[in-house]
Amino acid sequence: MTDDTAAECELRQLHARLVDAVWRQDRAAFADCFAADAEWQIAGLHLRGRGAIGAQLAVFLQRSQRVLMLFGTPLLEVRGREAVGRLPITEFAKLRDGGSFRTIGVYHDRYVRDQGRWWIARRVLALHYRGAPDFTAPFADLADPGQFPSGQFPAG
Repeated sequence: MTDDTAAECELRQLHARLVDAVWRQDRAAFADCFAADAEWQIAGLHLRGRGAIGAQLAVFLQRSQRVLMLFGTPLLEVRGREAVGRLPITEFAKLRDGGSFRTIGVYHDRYVRDQGRWWIARRVLALHYRGAPDFTAPFADLADPGQFPSGQFPAG
């Protein structure tokens, strides 16, 4: 197995740990997917640090009974102990009040390998849709970020 192939397998396991943590509503396990000084841009927020990221996940999840995250196949480019990636995401959320919603977006990520494992160092969500599961809400009109990996982080 090449180093790039091993890195891709490890990064996919990082994604799997994150999805599992969201499903189980385990804020600590979710935060443990991020580097200590990581950044996460989502929903107009720019969070910095593992503690802030874990705390915000708890806020996001308190309205939800369950959230199922589905990741598509990531585009990854490994550069030694760093990597960049684009990761399509779909979320289905069942709310405590009986409602539900779907989100569709793309995570634009930077990863770092430290202490024998991969971490998310920076994650920016380009949100394309958030609304009813039947797609009755409008899609966001976002600019195409261009061919991967150039321009992988959306403006903002």
